[in-house]
Amino acid sequence: MSAVPAENTRDRSPDQDAVDEPPLLSVDDLVVEYPGKLRKEPFRVLKGVSLTIGAGETLGLVGESGSGKTTLGRAILGLAPVTHGTITFQGRDISRLGKRERRALGQDIQVVFQDPYTSLNPALTVEDILTEPLLVTGTSGRDARARVRELLDQVRLPADAGARLPREFSGGQRQRVAIARALSRSPRLIVCDEPVSALDLSNQARVLDLLVEIQERTSVAYLFVTHDLSVVRHISHRVAVMYHGEIIETGTAVSVTDQPQHPYTQRLLLAAPVPHPARQAERRAARRRLTARESASTKADSA
Repeated sequence: MSAVPAENTRDRSPDQDAVDEPPLLSVDDLVVEYPGKLRKEPFRVLKGVSLTIGAGETLGLVGESGSGKTTLGRAILGLAPVTHGTITFQGRDISRLGKRERRALGQDIQVVFQDPYTSLNPALTVEDILTEPLLVTGTSGRDARARVRELLDQVRLPADAGARLPREFSGGQRQRVAIARALSRSPRLIVCDEPVSALDLSNQARVLDLLVEIQERTSVAYLFVTHDLSVVRHISHRVAVMYHGEIIETGTAVSVTDQPQHPYTQRLLLAAPVPHPARQAERRAARRRLTARESASTKADSA
């Protein structure tokens, strides 16, 4: 169950000037395959995925576990092999960059992972974690420390947080540190891979509001990967629904979460729990009816 409000808080669109510009990120007919074991055929995870993200926009990518949404994020980050298709960032094909070029691209594309503890080095203080990506790019120690103070303020952590280790923070606070690290080099795009699913309900809402606030101030774009439609409605301008490695439905956050067209999206919406026994029972019954209709339709097509 999610703590975010049912109402959509992103009913605005990104700045109109940004909408009229070419997309910040464009994925075209992307295929990702992994080698099969014991001479089996390669396993195709992504099957011709296409999508775009504009400057300052949040695209919510929603789907159940195993749908391929995390693999898409990893492909954009250069962590998954591209078998076919292209990924274009600011007009440049980044599908098959070398290690040095990919490292340089870290200036513009960053990531926030699901688990805020395992994604942070437990042996380093927060200040060391945040200064490391700055120092390796030639920033002076003095400027790096000043930037750390600025980042801690942006993510609403106290100034003395820099002297502490990750284990001294709560889960929500650690995720704020991870967000600060992603922001350290002022990226244009952040891939958020289930960034609130490991948090309790109250911290989920706080982190989502923080991400919205940061975007409105910096115009950073997000690819927000999640399985929770209420979360994606809260933070996204547009939503893409992924099923078995394919994008099956796209639209504004309001249209996809209020009036989903694809049966899978409808099932996904009905699977989200609500804090009312009678309404929850109605949702279960509606989901069973929808599943039964799909099953009957599949049998009729195969007959």
